[in-house]
Amino acid sequence: MANEYVNKVIYGNTTLIDLTSDDVTVSDVLTGKRFHLPSGAAGTGTCNYDAYTSDATASAAEILAPKTAYKNGSKLTGTMTNRGSVTGTIATKTGQYTIAQGYHDGTGKVSIDSTEQAKIIAGNIKNGVEILGVTGTYTGSELIRATTKSATPYTTAKTYLPSGDGAYDYYTQVTVAAIAYSEVDNAAGGKTVTIGTVDPAA
Repeated sequence: MANEYVNKVIYGNTTLIDLTSDDVTVSDVLTGKRFHLPSGAAGTGTCNYDAYTSDATASAAEILAPKTAYKNGSKLTGTMTNRGSVTGTIATKTGQYTIAQGYHDGTGKVSIDSTEQAKIIAGNIKNGVEILGVTGTYTGSELIRATTKSATPYTTAKTYLPSGDGAYDYYTQVTVAAIAYSEVDNAAGGKTVTIGTVDPAA
């Protein structure tokens, strides 16, 4: 039976069509595309590749698991861990938070520990010094408590401490009363002079 396909056409000394040296197959042509085989028969491509991947540079570790991709004609399955939303805190001045390798969805946050945040207030920071956006107002005198004292001079020495007046730190003023002095007539016809006061607690 004669071949039913024409794969070579010569007009005089000129070759108009020659498919005989072609080596294309249906698997070399994209799916659905029609062409002619070396035999001259019509063919329909079966190759389902839709991209040229030989210049791809991604690796499995750079692709989110279990997503797939193609590189150099081979299928890759991602191994990158999906971390989603990751949060962390720092509790010390030199504290660091290590960001784990993997995919992050963009909603994760790292912040200062809430206990440490509560300490960063103006009253805890030296006046004029700014720490993390908070300007200090502490001058050093806020926690010092002062009071005044009225004292009576006794015939014996007596020591007064600010702490004895409600845990104060110092006296702003001490007022000492005048030394007591009195004169009274006595039975002998003279006067009895009394100077000073005896400490009742002595």
